[in-house]
Amino acid sequence: MTVMSLEALAQLDVLAQQEVGTSGIQRWILDNLLPLLLLTVAVLLLWLGGGKGDNAGVMRRVGGVIVALAIIGLAVNGAGVDIGTFIAGLFSTSG
Repeated sequence: MTVMSLEALAQLDVLAQQEVGTSGIQRWILDNLLPLLLLTVAVLLLWLGGGKGDNAGVMRRVGGVIVALAIIGLAVNGAGVDIGTFIAGLFSTSG
């Protein structure tokens, strides 16, 4: 059986008191992974549709990608809550 020193126990106590969160991985995804995925999608759309001369099909797909980017942008910066509140205010009545 291994006995831990008092110093090791003190370090564990300090580690246990620190706040744990996901802000680091969230920032990494937004800064690194998301642009890489967007670049990959753009290259694939142009390569798959543009090589066959199907320009209308490419533009339909690009339109879908733009809508998806708008949704991601609303989710990332928190504006979706404000938009939802505004839309709910259109249908609610206040007395």
